[in-house]
Amino acid sequence: MSETVGIDEVGRGPWAGPLVVGAVLLGDAVIEGLTDSKKLSKVRREALAANIIEQAAAYGIGWVDAAEIDEFGLSESLKLATRRALEQITIPYHGIIIDGTVNFLADTGKGPYVTTMKKADLLIASVSAASIIAKVARDDYMAEQSEHYPGYGFEDHVGYGTAKHRMAISEHGVTPLHRRSFAPIAALVGKAPVPTSGAQPSNKKTGDDAESAVVNWLRQNGFEIIQRNWKTKFCEIDIIATKQGRYYFVEVKHRKQPGQGGGIAAITARKLRQMRFAAEYYRKYAHILNSDAVLAVVTTHGTPITVDGLLELS
Repeated sequence: MSETVGIDEVGRGPWAGPLVVGAVLLGDAVIEGLTDSKKLSKVRREALAANIIEQAAAYGIGWVDAAEIDEFGLSESLKLATRRALEQITIPYHGIIIDGTVNFLADTGKGPYVTTMKKADLLIASVSAASIIAKVARDDYMAEQSEHYPGYGFEDHVGYGTAKHRMAISEHGVTPLHRRSFAPIAALVGKAPVPTSGAQPSNKKTGDDAESAVVNWLRQNGFEIIQRNWKTKFCEIDIIATKQGRYYFVEVKHRKQPGQGGGIAAITARKLRQMRFAAEYYRKYAHILNSDAVLAVVTTHGTPITVDGLLELS
């Protein structure tokens, strides 16, 4: 049994996006193929991340966004993200291994229990696991942001300073995702307007109307609505409902025409991982880890909006 928490970070150097720290307590889990996330293919990383989240005794993912990095600086942000990740490990452990040479917990009560180790993400399974879940979580987040900020290529370079990224900034300006305290971005601030995120107002209204229709449909079918549009900085859930002791984490997908394909068609592997992460995050937040959880999608179509029914994903 592994009783040591492994910790590793991703996103220290990009020009845009969050800094993310993973923390993993493997416990009895034995997961083949764990290594430094950078040495794995995207497909293999994603498969391993799913196994880690499912099998590890506990895990945490700590996020620090660009605005916080600008406010606190990179060193303090690394400490903050590490604390946020470790706070999610709520079962006992005997030690902590952090990849690298800096003890980001030195000024906390956990500091004396930390061992720092170069290349720990290659040598220690729990640190490899932390590296993998942090990398996949951050990559998924940046790919999602590419939908809000088209033209920047966030789905490809995930915020790093590539030629494509530099060209996009020159053409479109900086976004709220960009770290304005970083020298390449600081030089560009003020030279172009900051793009705004999100869909057109008409699309947002349609989405809100679809969610309202689904809320009413769920209530009519015996569900109790717990939350609507539950959000954190890095994940969100359209609707959280409960029925007969089970919690349902519901994604709403609207189609203008009924023949465009059901909601399941829009649930890619990446979207499913995001839904699982958000559901687990909420279950920890709400202290309902022992309750049954169901991921589900509800499709709506047309104007006026028609609800097509609920499909359980897991």
